[in-house]
Amino acid sequence: MPKRLADFTIGDWLRLRPFTQRLKTLRYNASNALHIRKPARSDDIAAIVRSLAGRRVLITVAFEDPQAIDWQIRLVRRYVTCDLHLIGDNSVDDVAADAVRAACDSAGALYLRLPESEARSSRSHGLALNWLWTNVVRPARPTMFGFLDHDFFPTGPDDPFSALDSQDFFGVIRAAGERWFLWAGFCLFRYAAVANRALDFRQDWFIGLDTGGANWEAIYSRADIARLRRAEMMQRPYRADVPESESYFQCYNNWLHEVGATGRLDLKTDKRAVVAALLKPHLAEK
Repeated sequence: MPKRLADFTIGDWLRLRPFTQRLKTLRYNASNALHIRKPARSDDIAAIVRSLAGRRVLITVAFEDPQAIDWQIRLVRRYVTCDLHLIGDNSVDDVAADAVRAACDSAGALYLRLPESEARSSRSHGLALNWLWTNVVRPARPTMFGFLDHDFFPTGPDDPFSALDSQDFFGVIRAAGERWFLWAGFCLFRYAAVANRALDFRQDWFIGLDTGGANWEAIYSRADIARLRRAEMMQRPYRADVPESESYFQCYNNWLHEVGATGRLDLKTDKRAVVAALLKPHLAEK
């Protein structure tokens, strides 16, 4: 959504930002329109669409982390109330994608390799969600659907769809000024409530919104945030002797978010070891 002209400062006008942002928006929109028309890189998408019809579906966007995917699939199967778990693989590397597929086959989730994207990071994530919405969710018409980050792990029983009995969507709310949106790593929707909306799961940095924020105009701006049940996310250091500013976890009820893409890179291996230790009792066979 283009930024309102009234929101630009004199400094923005002097730097020609109303024009440059408009051009960038047009370019990003053209890229999105091309991307959602691309075919999947593997598997029978028609069969996957049929399997989602009329069900409560969780969809994870994977990215080159087969260990996280293996853990999440097994934990969702153990703890989470849903009918089907689909992994949409956004991995760039073929070897990593093969490993993600193997994890899905072993742990019992549907696998679909998404089309290659020229974008990276959060822009690529937004394009992946738009592709899934356009090519999988809309034609499948599930009763309810939700998107997960691949490093978001349930550690106890939960029915994330239960909130949709009384509202059209549910998840972690993030705000930027007067606008807000559901974090793309945990957002759930009643399909009937959004079926005819022009959903757009991309970021909209020009108005301060991260991945999923481009849905502000389509759905969130119409809702009364004060009346919504929401998932309250808490943040804490991943280890007591590591400052939160250097690396952290996020937690919601029984869910643990590793936040693997944030924090000091030299702590990433140690952080994964801490996650493994925390999840080990939950992954043990009963």
